[in-house]
Order: sequence, then C-alpha cells, then structure tokens
Amino acid sequence: MKNQKLTTKSVVLTGMLTAVLSVLSIVQIPMPSGVPITLQTFAVAFCGYVLGWKLGGAAAALYLVLGAIGVPVYAGMSSGFGCLFGAAGGFIFGFIPMAIVCGLGIRKGFKGKGIVFGILGLALCHLFGVIQFSIVTGNGLIQSVLVASMPYWVKDIISVVGAEIVAIAVRKALVASSVMSYGEAA
Repeated sequence: MKNQKLTTKSVVLTGMLTAVLSVLSIVQIPMPSGVPITLQTFAVAFCGYVLGWKLGGAAAALYLVLGAIGVPVYAGMSSGFGCLFGAAGGFIFGFIPMAIVCGLGIRKGFKGKGIVFGILGLALCHLFGVIQFSIVTGNGLIQSVLVASMPYWVKDIISVVGAEIVAIAVRKALVASSVMSYGEAA
C-alpha cells in the first residue's frame, strides 16, 4: 500500500513538473537563428534537480510526447512533428538527457556537483540542438555552434544555477511536507 502511494505521488509530481516545463516554454523571445530564448533550460534543469534522474527524464520525455501529439507546449505554444524536426527541435530532444544528468547531480557528492552536472547536461542538450540545427539548415557544425548555441550559453548557465537554487528549496519543502523523502528522487 505504501509503495502504491509513493508511486501515485511520483506520477503526480512528474506530471506537475511537466506542466511547469510547459508553462515556462510559452514565453519566448524570437531570435534570427530560429532558436528562441525561453525559460525551458531552467525548467528542464529544475525537473531533474527536483525529481531526480529517472523522473526528471520522464518529465522531459512526457513534455516531448505531449508536444509531438499536438498539445501546444513547445516554445510560443507551438507543437507537432514540424517543431521536433525543425531547426530548434534538437534542443527539445536534448532536454531528456539534460534532465537525466541534472538529476544525477543531486545525488550525494562534492559541493557544487549539481552545477557541474547541470552544465554537462546543458552541453548534451546543446550538442543535440547544434547537430540537428546543422542538418536542417545545411550550415556546418562550427557555424551552427556560433549561431544556435554560443549566444545562449550565459543565459543557460544562469538558468541551471537558478534552477538548482530553487530546486533545493522546493525539495526541502516537499520533504518537510512528507511528499517525498530525501533519497526518493535520487
């Protein structure tokens, strides 16, 4: 019985954080590259930091599936396979490994591990994004890095750091309210 409640809580938390990711994707600042500025990297890192690697990855995967089937959850309330396989779609695919790596960063270890893992997750997300951007636009990899990745790194690193700070407070509140235990999401 206790495991069933834990499972229900995990499903609800995963759904709630998928909703947070969806809401933070709505507001966008269009860029000439076709890759908009959003709060998605904050939200993806937040999912991983709060839920851990398994459920954080599941929240990002659920977000990808919702958008793919037509729910307007991607940047600017867009959706569909056209977004997934367009110039910026690689970043959406990259959200899954980013959330997983951020989730691994919350496990016990050295101080600052979450930030280091968050930056590694960002690197994976940008790698997915740059490769697809390069393929879709016909630009070389270096050109794609300069156009679709480099302009976003400062904002994305600030997002990851901010997400970890907020996630620490949220995890403490969830533990204090008995919604989750310290080791549950790790």
